[in-house]
Amino acid sequence: MKKSSASKKTAANTETGANTETGANTETGARTETAANTGKAASAGAGSGGKAAAKKTSAAKKAGAAKKTPAATKAATGQRSAAGQKPAKKTAAKKTAAKKTAPLKRQAPAKKPAVAPKKATVAVKGVAPAKTVTPASPRGESRTALVRRARRINRELAEVYPYAHPELDFENPFQLVVATVLSAQTTDLRVNQTTPALFAKYPTPEDLAAAVPEEVEEILRPTGFFRAKTRSVIGLSKALVEDFGGEVPGRLEDLVKLPGVGRKTAFVVLGNAYGRPGITVDTHFQRLVRRWRWTEETDPDKIEAAVGALFPKSDWTDLSHHVIWHGRRICHARKPACGACPIAPLCPAYGEGETDPEKAKKLLKYEKGGFPGQRLKPPQAYLDAGGKPAPPLGAG
Repeated sequence: MKKSSASKKTAANTETGANTETGANTETGARTETAANTGKAASAGAGSGGKAAAKKTSAAKKAGAAKKTPAATKAATGQRSAAGQKPAKKTAAKKTAAKKTAPLKRQAPAKKPAVAPKKATVAVKGVAPAKTVTPASPRGESRTALVRRARRINRELAEVYPYAHPELDFENPFQLVVATVLSAQTTDLRVNQTTPALFAKYPTPEDLAAAVPEEVEEILRPTGFFRAKTRSVIGLSKALVEDFGGEVPGRLEDLVKLPGVGRKTAFVVLGNAYGRPGITVDTHFQRLVRRWRWTEETDPDKIEAAVGALFPKSDWTDLSHHVIWHGRRICHARKPACGACPIAPLCPAYGEGETDPEKAKKLLKYEKGGFPGQRLKPPQAYLDAGGKPAPPLGAG
């Protein structure tokens, strides 16, 4: 009877211990405690009761282990999830941030090679690139960097052409406006060789307004498109006489009303006859400012606005002279003399033309190449700097 009670008591204790330990193991997820506690419970029994208890304990152990494994796994997983939920989100956030940041890091180096002066300097000092090399475009250049580069180019050109001036001969605003109209589709040199005979015969707007068109055409024939130009100069002379009392107006809005006078011609007159700042957007100016990546515009009015925004208004007239002189002497349309260019380190189009210094020197025109300039009567500063006046018409 005592033995039976002891067996029952042992079995009860064993079950209680097994249940307690299984609950503990479920909470903690530790397998070692179950094995240790099961061993203690087994050794507490004696005789057949102990064997029965051992069998029962073994069965309980197997059942507890079977139940414990998924439960412990769930509990451990729940604890790890609860404990590690925030770090997981942080890790995911870091990965997401890393993915977002990665493209920016890959894009950053793409902007660095776009800095024009560094690339151009390397090109100048190194081996001359092939003529088919695509020029380095400073895309991504900031507005501040563009303004600084543009103004530095103008300063460099001012040192190269300190005597830059309008290359049309004129003695008054009337002669200048007529000569500028005639300069379309021809050289200033050809105009300067033609206008002396024109102004000798028709010195005032009144005289030219009353001229016989056929006689004017004969004088203007060397300039090309002489019939259209004859209509323009006679028409603008009549407009000056009828609307402005024979005087050339000093306002842009009045000048552009004259036949054959656009913004380019108006700014030539305003800047050089009246001292009022203006940008002259001729073919040379358009070509160079696009090569220098000052603007990508092609319309003259838009080019004027874009370039004018890069410089103080007081610089506009001289800027026009510097750019036009450089376009006529060095930075030609078909064969730029890149190897003889003083602003090559600042030019993103370096390499479009001849880069060999000796070959490039042979491409220079006018006084830079040792030839006469375009004016028959140039300013004294130009002559003092070694400039040569142009020969008159028919001099060879």
